[in-house]
Amino acid sequence: MNLAIRDIRHHAGRFVFTTLGVGLLLMIVMGMGGIYRGLIYEATLLVDRLGADLWVVQGTTRGPFAEISRIAANLEDRVRVVPGVARARRFVSHTIQREHNGTPLRMVVQGVAWPDDQGDWVPLVAGRGLRQAHFELIADQSLGLPLGERIKLGKDVYDVVGQTHGLVGTGGDGLAFFTVSDALAIQFDVPGEAVRLERAARRARVEDSDLGRLQPLLVERAAGLSSGIPAFATPPVSAILVTLKPGASEAAVRRILGTWPDISVYSTQEQKDLLLAGMVDKARRQLGLFRVLLIIISTIIIALIIYTLTLDKLRDIALLKLIGARNRFIGGLILQQALLMGACGFGIAWCLGFYLFPFFPRLVLIETPDLVSLGLIVLLISTLASLLGIWKALRIEPNTVLAV
Repeated sequence: MNLAIRDIRHHAGRFVFTTLGVGLLLMIVMGMGGIYRGLIYEATLLVDRLGADLWVVQGTTRGPFAEISRIAANLEDRVRVVPGVARARRFVSHTIQREHNGTPLRMVVQGVAWPDDQGDWVPLVAGRGLRQAHFELIADQSLGLPLGERIKLGKDVYDVVGQTHGLVGTGGDGLAFFTVSDALAIQFDVPGEAVRLERAARRARVEDSDLGRLQPLLVERAAGLSSGIPAFATPPVSAILVTLKPGASEAAVRRILGTWPDISVYSTQEQKDLLLAGMVDKARRQLGLFRVLLIIISTIIIALIIYTLTLDKLRDIALLKLIGARNRFIGGLILQQALLMGACGFGIAWCLGFYLFPFFPRLVLIETPDLVSLGLIVLLISTLASLLGIWKALRIEPNTVLAV
């Protein structure tokens, strides 16, 4: 029998508990890498799904996923007539938190340009797309809204007509898809008292002006609906999504749009890069720092255990040396113990993670390259951890076994 395995069986309890602790640490290291990949996947998922070639956003801003972007809704018509543009559609994105059935409900509202876009590109697991201009929504399953559920948002009640799975925002909140008009109605909904005060303020401003004194009917018009006042623009949208014609030059279209001073234009890849550099970069660095610290802690734990196991068998090592065992044989014995501890810890981490990661509140995405790199890291730290025990073993004199 291999001497390393025999020695491990002699100290089975210590080896098992240490390996379990190392496995839990490695599971956390694995999970942090998976959380980072999950952040990237969730942050870029919607951008990829929308399939736009260009994103037209508010001038000097980074787009709706990085910061607030507000542009006029009629910009869609201006963009549509640019040579090379096949399709232009409005897009609205914002986050809300409401109370539903006595519990907080937080969702990312996405507005699609109905009827041109009915959400058919959304991967549905149940139900259908949006078939009406108002009062319908497609909800991610993480929101806990079943098909047929009715939910009040603002002053209107919406029916859940479709369900999707795995579509969440950068903050982990489930996505809900509405028509653009409904999404804007939810975004700019204000209490009735606030509307009354705003109308009273408009009426007072008109009454105090010379135009209001000369034309009293304007006073009544100012106190009416905002949509009935021609001077008031329609609610702004977050972005205009542009799809180019086959064979059209993206550079030529961007060159034309770049002459418009009120907008900024980004490709899909640029939008993703801005999103990742702004919202995910700090999380990536923080998770990376914790991974490094946990790897260092795992190395120290393995090193101390191997060193303690070496101290427990000093006389055995001295006896091996006395009967002619080479230093390479003794060093290999200790290295094998460290590698076995690391390999068992890695196996425990993989098994526990496989069953526990799906229950995490955020997506943990583990890919094969991550497992391979972590395996190489475990091999490296196990080898480094064995050096302390090997150093101690090589310093033992053979005559130590003869001491009383």
